[in-house]
Amino acid sequence: MVAAIRFSHVGEPDVLAVQTLVEQVPGHGEVWLEQAAIGVNFLDVTQRKGAVPVALPSGLGLEGAGRVAAVGEGVSNVQVGDRVAYATGPVGAYASARLFPAQRLVRIPDALSFDDAAAVLFKGITAQYLLKSTYPVGPGTTVLLYGVAGGVGAIMATWAKHLGATVIGVVSRQASVAKAKALGCDEVLVFDPDTLASQVADVTNGRKVDVVYDPIGRVSFQASLDSLRPRGVMVSFGASSGAPAPVEIATLNAKGSLFLTRPSLAAHTASDAEYQERAQDVLAAVEAGIITPHIWARYPLAEAALAHADLESGRSSGAIILKP
Repeated sequence: MVAAIRFSHVGEPDVLAVQTLVEQVPGHGEVWLEQAAIGVNFLDVTQRKGAVPVALPSGLGLEGAGRVAAVGEGVSNVQVGDRVAYATGPVGAYASARLFPAQRLVRIPDALSFDDAAAVLFKGITAQYLLKSTYPVGPGTTVLLYGVAGGVGAIMATWAKHLGATVIGVVSRQASVAKAKALGCDEVLVFDPDTLASQVADVTNGRKVDVVYDPIGRVSFQASLDSLRPRGVMVSFGASSGAPAPVEIATLNAKGSLFLTRPSLAAHTASDAEYQERAQDVLAAVEAGIITPHIWARYPLAEAALAHADLESGRSSGAIILKP
């Protein structure tokens, strides 16, 4: 039998419940995957709360790692016994086993544990497209990056430094400053929406930054815009504090012909080829020591609600994974 987390209505973490399902036979292009580790991401929280709608009742989760237990017709890229991971839909990763489209599986090296694969692939691909496609970061780039103490932020900070950028990290509390500096941030600021932009101006000698990576949303949006140099790029890729208020187009002009974008992982992994290319870049970066999976906590699958509560509390400092 299969244990899976399901929810029938949106709400607080306690809407998540364990259900027992039967094993399924993979159809054409599918595999039956026995999972060893499942990644928890803030997108899961927004889906559970209804900010990002999913058809209910539903499973949850977009990231996992395990072994292929059975393959359906037409599958040629993986075989039974292969160690694999994934970082995109369909939703339903919070389960001990599941069906999954074979073309969206990524074979992982023996040196990478299932736990580390589930902790790094979704966050790593997010960092990869943000740093290499949304705004090509390189030598001379100055970056303002929120959430450096978190899972995505930690990966982005070290990868951006490897690419040659100057990184100004933003953390939510003083206790996270030391970790942000250890990750390579050139400057670390404790978030205050009223003073952040002036602090950024001070540490950059008035130039401000080329690009802001902001997963916070409503409470940080204005400070982020005000931290950009003329023709800088505002990247709003999350909304942990709620969606930002609508922006008047004239505001971007008045603040120096700014660029504003709201990218998504789905749009940057829409084709199997692009998805695999980005995933392989992440795995190569892990192998080279450019980025390092960091697991803050492991929870039994049945305690998914507690994992969500801890993630939302802001206590976490790294990736959270579930263990079936």
